[in-house]
Amino acid sequence: MKHLTIIVPDGQNNLSSIVGTYKIFTRANEHWKEISGKELFRIELAGISKKVEFHGGLFTVKPHTHISAVTRTDLIIIPSLNHNYQNAVKGNKLLIDWIGKQYKNGAEVASICTGAFLLASSGLLDGKSCSTHWAVADNFRSMFPKVDLQTDKLITDENGIYTNGGAFSFLNLVLYLIEKYYDRQTAIFCSKVFQIEMDRLSQSTFTIFKGQKLHGDEMVKKAQIYIEDHLQEKISVEHLSSKFATGRRNFDRRFIKATGNTPVEYSQRVKIESAKKAFETSRKTINEVMYEVGYSDVKAFREVFRKITGMSPLEYRGRYNKEALM
Repeated sequence: MKHLTIIVPDGQNNLSSIVGTYKIFTRANEHWKEISGKELFRIELAGISKKVEFHGGLFTVKPHTHISAVTRTDLIIIPSLNHNYQNAVKGNKLLIDWIGKQYKNGAEVASICTGAFLLASSGLLDGKSCSTHWAVADNFRSMFPKVDLQTDKLITDENGIYTNGGAFSFLNLVLYLIEKYYDRQTAIFCSKVFQIEMDRLSQSTFTIFKGQKLHGDEMVKKAQIYIEDHLQEKISVEHLSSKFATGRRNFDRRFIKATGNTPVEYSQRVKIESAKKAFETSRKTINEVMYEVGYSDVKAFREVFRKITGMSPLEYRGRYNKEALM
C-alpha cells in the first residue's frame, strides 16, 4: 500500500484545502477498494504540532502523527497557506527540511496555491516551473527568483513535483493526482461525486492583471505607467526605448527581468485587462471595446484576448455580464 501525507503546517489558516484533499482521496480509496478489493493509499495528516488552530481558533486540526514518525511516504500534499505564507515559511523549517529529505528518498510532492512558498523554500523548485495564486505572483518572484513562475497554468508537473493555482482550483489538482495514481475512471467518478469539472488546465480566465511593480528599476516603472496611460495607442518598443533614452536590447532585457513580460506582452495584458473590465461592466460591443484599447483589427484582438484569457471576447462577456446578453 502506498502512503499519502497531507501536511498541516503551523501558522496558517487555510482549512478547506486540507479537508477537501482528505475527503476526495478518501472517497477515491473507497471506490478503488470496491473495484479491486483493497485501498491504494494509507492517508495520514502529519505536522509538527499536536493541534493547529484555524480562523482564530474556530476550527482545530489534530494531525494523525508527527512528521518524524513518517520515515517514508510516496506522495506529500502541501495545503494553501492563504496570506500567511511568509510567517508559515519562517515557522516551519523542520517541515521544509523533511519535505526535501522525503523527495530525495523518492516521494513526490504537490503544493496547493500559496503552499508553493513552503515548497519553494526547500529549494526543490529551483530551475523548475511552478504555479501559485496570481495575486501573490510578484511576492513569489521576488522571494524565489530561481523558480520559473507560470501563473497562467493551473497545474505544473515536473520531475515528481506538482503545483497549482489559487483558491479552490486545488480540486482540479486533486483530480489530476487521482488520475495519475489510480486511473482515469476513478478521477471521473470523483469528478461526478464532488461535481468538479475535469481537465481544467488554465487559471487565465480568473486572473486580474495589476502589473508587476515590486521591483527596483525606476525606468521600467515609468515605462509601465506610460503603457498603462496610453491604452488607445499602438506603442512600439523602439518608441519606448528612445523615450527613456535606452537602447532597444537593453530596454527589453531590463523590462523582462523586472516584470517577467516583454514590453509587447505587458502592453497586451494591460489592454486586455481593460477590455475585460469593459465587458464585465458595460453593454459596449466587441468593436467599441476593441477600439478603446487600441486595436483596429478584430482578428488580432480576438487572438490576443483568447491567448490571455483562454476564451473569446464574446464568451467572456457572456460569462461575466448577463445584462449584455439581454
